[in-house]
Amino acid sequence: MSHSHTTPTPTSPEGLARQRRALRLMIIALIPIAVWTLGALIIMWPGNVKDHISENLGQYSVPGLSVQTGRITQIGAINCDGVPGSSSGSGGAHADTCGRASVELLDGPEAGQTYDDITLKATDYESGVSVGQKIKLFRIPMEGIPAQYQFSEFERGTPLLIFTLLFVGAVVAVARWRGLLAILGLGWAFFIMVYFMFPALVTGSNPIMVGLVGGSAIMFVALYAAHGFSARTTTALLGTLFGLIASAILGWIATKWAHLTGVSSEDDMILSAAAPDLNMTSIVICGIILAGLGVLNDVTITQASAVWELAGDDPDGKQIFSRAMRIGRDHIASTVYTIAFAISGATLGTLVLLSIYQRPLLEVLQTEEFSQEIVRTLIGSIGLVAAVPLTTAIGVAVVSASKKSRGEISMAADGQAAAAPGDELIDKSRFDRD
Repeated sequence: MSHSHTTPTPTSPEGLARQRRALRLMIIALIPIAVWTLGALIIMWPGNVKDHISENLGQYSVPGLSVQTGRITQIGAINCDGVPGSSSGSGGAHADTCGRASVELLDGPEAGQTYDDITLKATDYESGVSVGQKIKLFRIPMEGIPAQYQFSEFERGTPLLIFTLLFVGAVVAVARWRGLLAILGLGWAFFIMVYFMFPALVTGSNPIMVGLVGGSAIMFVALYAAHGFSARTTTALLGTLFGLIASAILGWIATKWAHLTGVSSEDDMILSAAAPDLNMTSIVICGIILAGLGVLNDVTITQASAVWELAGDDPDGKQIFSRAMRIGRDHIASTVYTIAFAISGATLGTLVLLSIYQRPLLEVLQTEEFSQEIVRTLIGSIGLVAAVPLTTAIGVAVVSASKKSRGEISMAADGQAAAAPGDELIDKSRFDRD
C-alpha cells in the first residue's frame, strides 16, 4: 500500500494550521515588547512643552504674530536694493528682480482692506506671481500704530490637497482595502512623530528611548494595518523591531564617534536656541532611526512572505533559509539603491554644493553637513542588510517550531489534512493576494 504526501501550501488546511500555531508562538514573544512599548509611551508622553521653549527667538515666536490670507490685486517688478534674501539690483546680467504687490486681505482683523506695499524677494517674484493668486502674510501687531504685514508664503493648500487626494485615490484603487488601511497606518505614524517624538525630544528625553518607543509604536500599528494580523506579518514585525534596535545602537555609536553635533545650518542654530533642553545630537540619532523604518518594513515583509511561501514547498524545512536568502539578496541589492537615491533627492540642494566647493572631495564629505547624510544612509543600509537574515531566521525557526508543537494536524488517508476549527477564517483576512 502506497502512501501519498501532499505538500502543504500557505492556504491549505495544514498550512493554515501551521501558521496559526506559529502565530501563537510569536505572540508570546511580542507580548512583553508590546507591554514595554505601551508603558513607555504613557510614561514618556511629553507634558507642557511650552515650558521648554524660549520665546522671541524667531519670526514665528513674536508676541501676537499671526498668519493671514490675502489675494494679489496688483503686482509689479522693482529693484532688489535693500530687499532681504536678494542680491543687488544695480544692473548686470545676473541682477535679481523683486516684486511689489497690492494685496487684499481675506481674513483677520483687517479683512477687506488692501495693502499696497507688500514686497516679494527675487526668488518668490521670479517663481511666477500673478494677479488673483492667494498668498500668506505675517500680521505683526504694533503698539500705537496699525499692524504691519509682510509676505510669508504662497498659499499651497489647493495643490497639496489635490495631490494628496490623487495619492489616496491611486493607492485605494490599486490596493483597495489594504491600501486604505496602509494610509491609516501612515496617519498613525505622523501622529506619533508629531505629538510624541518631536515634543519628547524638545523636553530633553533620551533620544534612543524616544526613537525605539516611537518606532515600535508606529510599526505595531502600521504593519498590522497594512498587512493584516497573520504569522507572516508578526514575523516581519519581530524582524523590524530587531532591525530598529540595531539602527538605534549604531546611530548612537556613529554620532558619538564621528562627533556629529546636529548643528550644521542656521536653522539648526535657531532650533538649539529655541529649545534649550534639546540636545541637538538627539536630532541626529532619531533621524537615523526614522530614516530606517520604511525600508525595514519593506524588507522584513518581503522576507517573511518568502519564508511562508517556501514553507509550503519544503515540508522538511531544510532548504527554506537558503532559498529565502536568495530572494533577500536580490532585495538588499535594490533597496540599498532606494535608500541612497531617496536621501539624495531629499538633500539635493546640499549635494549640489559639492559641485561648487573648491575643496577636495574627501575633505568636503567630512564636514558636519555631509557627514550626517552619509552616516544616515550607511546605517540605514546596515540595518536593512541585518534585518534580512534575521527575519528569515525568525520565520524559519517559528515554522520549524510550529511543526513540532502540540496539535500537529494528522494526515488523512487520502493525503488531505483536516483543518482546525476557524482556520478557514484566516485564509480571507490574512493571505489575501489582491
